[in-house]
Amino acid sequence: MDTFTQLVLLTLAAGTPLVYAALGELVTEKSGVLNLGVEGMMLVGAVVAFIAAAGTSSPWVGVLAGMAAGAALALVFAVVTLTLQANQVASGLALSLFGVGLSAFIGLDYVSVVIEPIKAVHLPVLSDLPLVGPLLFGWNPLVYLSILLFVAIQWFLFRTRAGLVLRAVGESPQSAHAIGYPVILIRYLAVLFGGACAGLGGAYLSLVYNPSWVEGMTAGRGWIALALVVFATWKPWRVLAGAYLFGGVTLAQFQAQALGVEIPAQYLSMLPYVATIVVLAIISRDATTIRLNAPASLGRPFHPDG
Repeated sequence: MDTFTQLVLLTLAAGTPLVYAALGELVTEKSGVLNLGVEGMMLVGAVVAFIAAAGTSSPWVGVLAGMAAGAALALVFAVVTLTLQANQVASGLALSLFGVGLSAFIGLDYVSVVIEPIKAVHLPVLSDLPLVGPLLFGWNPLVYLSILLFVAIQWFLFRTRAGLVLRAVGESPQSAHAIGYPVILIRYLAVLFGGACAGLGGAYLSLVYNPSWVEGMTAGRGWIALALVVFATWKPWRVLAGAYLFGGVTLAQFQAQALGVEIPAQYLSMLPYVATIVVLAIISRDATTIRLNAPASLGRPFHPDG
């Protein structure tokens, strides 16, 4: 495998957890709900996926368990913010902190456990093609799934009636409610979907990217995913491109360390987050673009009774 192909595959691997988390958060925000608990949901998804995979010797059971764990945490957030009408920003931050602590607690006995990871696929004939084979037909199954998820969300949001309703709820929940759409139920489903995607992103980290459990292994990826949605101006294709861009920045950090670049490792570890700040600062200068693309009711509570 040549260096270029290896770099592409490593970039895809580094960007995939961001794809899952950011696409899930995008759908959540399209419904008008701002969930800042992505980091916590990813961590709980990662540890539950790892524990389930270790207990059943099946990483695919772990994937499902990670999604369920992320959705369960998102359900708590939904009840607090949609039913009890608590502040979404404060609740999301609390959820993130809760997820960090919960994952550390339940993962104490699994720090040194070793599991069999989900391996990359090998398609006869196709995977053996020169250049194109390993570049397109040697990915991990969860990388392929992330691409399918992107296609499905793009089609759902802009080519289906249900997607139109979801966007309408995010733009004007009062109007959608007046027409007869169940705004709270739609938002519940969007939040649960976002939680499942965050859990899947966490499961990818503990079952594929680094098949082990390490406390805080998301390393801020949940926060980057949140920034990525804004960076992408709530467009799925930009989320995909942005996730791989940040994946490339993360990869550059490791490549620099491997090449022996005389820069402290701590500074190199800052690269993805510095890139996040720079991109957000650039985008924030164009307030009109953000205002035109952001869901109009994002973060605002909705009271069915007025």
